[in-house]
Amino acid sequence: MPEIKVTPLGAGQDVGRSCILVSIAGKNVMLDCGMHMGYNDDRRFPDFSYITQNGRLTDFLDCVIISHFHLDHCGALPYFSEMVGYDGPIYMSHPTKAICPILLEDYRKITVDKKGETNFFTSQMIKDCMKKVVAVHLHQTVQVDEELEIKAYYAGHVLGAAMFQIKVGCESVVYTGDYNMTPDRHLGAAWIDKCRPDLLITESTYATTIRDSKRCRERDFLKKVLIPVFALGRAQELCILLETFWERMNLKAPIYFSTGLTEKANHYYKLFITWTNQKIRKTFVQRNMFEFKHIKAFDRAFADNPGPMVIMPGYCVQGTVGHKILSGQRKLEMEGRQILEVKMQVEYMSFSAHADAKGIMQLIRQAEPRNVLLVHGEAKKMEFLRQKIEQEFHVSCFMPANGETTTILTNPCIPVDISLGLLKRETAIGAAPDAKKPKLMHGTLLMKDNSFRLVSPEQALKELGLAEHQLRFTCRVHIQDPRKEHETVLRVYNHLKGILKDYSVQHLPDGSITVESILIQATAHSEDQGTKVLLVSWTYQDEELGSYLTSLLKKGLPQSTP
Repeated sequence: MPEIKVTPLGAGQDVGRSCILVSIAGKNVMLDCGMHMGYNDDRRFPDFSYITQNGRLTDFLDCVIISHFHLDHCGALPYFSEMVGYDGPIYMSHPTKAICPILLEDYRKITVDKKGETNFFTSQMIKDCMKKVVAVHLHQTVQVDEELEIKAYYAGHVLGAAMFQIKVGCESVVYTGDYNMTPDRHLGAAWIDKCRPDLLITESTYATTIRDSKRCRERDFLKKVLIPVFALGRAQELCILLETFWERMNLKAPIYFSTGLTEKANHYYKLFITWTNQKIRKTFVQRNMFEFKHIKAFDRAFADNPGPMVIMPGYCVQGTVGHKILSGQRKLEMEGRQILEVKMQVEYMSFSAHADAKGIMQLIRQAEPRNVLLVHGEAKKMEFLRQKIEQEFHVSCFMPANGETTTILTNPCIPVDISLGLLKRETAIGAAPDAKKPKLMHGTLLMKDNSFRLVSPEQALKELGLAEHQLRFTCRVHIQDPRKEHETVLRVYNHLKGILKDYSVQHLPDGSITVESILIQATAHSEDQGTKVLLVSWTYQDEELGSYLTSLLKKGLPQSTP
């Protein structure tokens, strides 16, 4: 039986280092290639030795897919392609392709130039890696090879984030990457059609969280605060929120954002305006929402007196400074063993662009998968969500750890087109079709260009240019009857005529009998004249009636028949 195998090399019962190996119908695809924010040693990158122990990665993998530009999904890509060695295609959206090298170079600068690490990818490796990238459009079906095809869907989350459907023949997998089912101020909600994949691989960062009203959070947020935030995504969301509120309330208090990556990010948001939500696209002609009036470059003087509170607006991975602060740690050991004391009030306020538990259930309802596999989450929370999914949708739900392979058996459903002529003919000779009951149809199955059609035999012969040959099944039945052959035939005719009142039974001039398409002929046995041999033959259409007649004649003729 066909099967799909999934092995997380990262993000298995963990948040960070997303990297999922999928084997489907003989094809091997790697989904994302991220790094872990909480580690500074070998554990920060996925263990690529799980992919293959023998030979080159390019010979084993058919393609790599990157869902979006966040480093926990693409941060290991140059290391994988240039240092480990992969020369095959890497697929991502156009905005991801534009922004990904900027974040990778920033990550390289911090790791190599500031921290002094040596065994790391170089700027040239980032450029060489990006040359292998193939950019895809939303809803564009990309043919990786003759059998493997992929298709991107809008994921929300950040600019350019995409969910991907991987399809080989009639088997398919959907990988969500990170997604958001709720539209925010600058991006729309994730969307996918009712594709009914064999497997949905979904993130589960907020597996047990159901967020309160976004408006309430926005109202609480508007205070004098210092906000550490992703330069791409949450920075733009919060800037638009602040800009809108400042304009509406005519406020004069200064708003600052740090230059560098955020400034570069704003440039790309202007460039890829079609990936934003409907409101921003509509107002774009009059005003670009990413050109802020009230928000200025960061003033260092503000850092000396940042106000009463620090707000953490997104998920903080275990091992990071943000996670330590949110856990209540008041003293932090920084690089070079410098100790910093946390004096400010710290509050977590979710402006995260991840789907919450309600959003994850909504996506499952939308896609209607046959199986679900959870990644990118914490084990205890994933277990709770797993039980809820199985209970509500009655599908199997898996949550493998890193390095653990899950095998999912598939029962492929092969779509077949039926010709209109055949449908009309079958409907005419049978009862009205019932949508709730299966109907048996006789026809000829034609396969062309990996698609199937069921047509009438006459149409098949015409299309293929073949001559018709009729196949008949023949069975011999021995009957004890001392009479002459024509008398035996008459007895058989009268016997069948009396039993088969709903069928056309005819006695032909040549001495044979027909029942519908079934032909019965009698001959004397070569060695025993008292035994007659009845030859019963029929076409495949009358298989059921032919079998019934054979069993009926094997019981012999009644004595009273003349």
